[in-house]
Amino acid sequence: MPTLVQLVPHDPSWPQKFRVAEERLRGILMGQVLTVDHIGSTAVPGMSAKPLIDIDVTLTDFSAISGAGLALVNAGFEARGNRYDDDMWAFLWKSSLPALRVYLCAPENQTHRLRLLFRDFLRQHSDTAAEYTRLKHRLALEFPYDGDRYTTEKSDFVRRVIETAIAGDVSLYRN
Repeated sequence: MPTLVQLVPHDPSWPQKFRVAEERLRGILMGQVLTVDHIGSTAVPGMSAKPLIDIDVTLTDFSAISGAGLALVNAGFEARGNRYDDDMWAFLWKSSLPALRVYLCAPENQTHRLRLLFRDFLRQHSDTAAEYTRLKHRLALEFPYDGDRYTTEKSDFVRRVIETAIAGDVSLYRN
């Protein structure tokens, strides 16, 4: 059954909820974690987002992913597969509000690096973050029960922001 693409106003408690989730994840994944990063729209101050905290967990190496995934499943997370065909494995925890979506990856994962770049650019450029928020609201109205299409339709915007961030020149990004 399709679920509603729901956006909620920014919640100032999201960073604290991330820290609680980070502590829990480090406990579950004992000793296998290099970094735990809050990504996605809940990681950008002031931005509307789905009520879902996205978290990238970088593990010590690629071989740790299998055992870490099993540990998350045993802790009650739902396995969601290799979401980006980049050895980035997703897990969902629906038993909290907001829900948690955790991605496991090895060091130097390209998708992870680009997601951090995108997040950091939005944090530093409120005009771009506001534009992204407007796009997300428009797409949520246009594709209310099609989360895949909602996500796909954002991809050109995300790609342009990442290209701008890589180029290091804000003047290159104009819509």
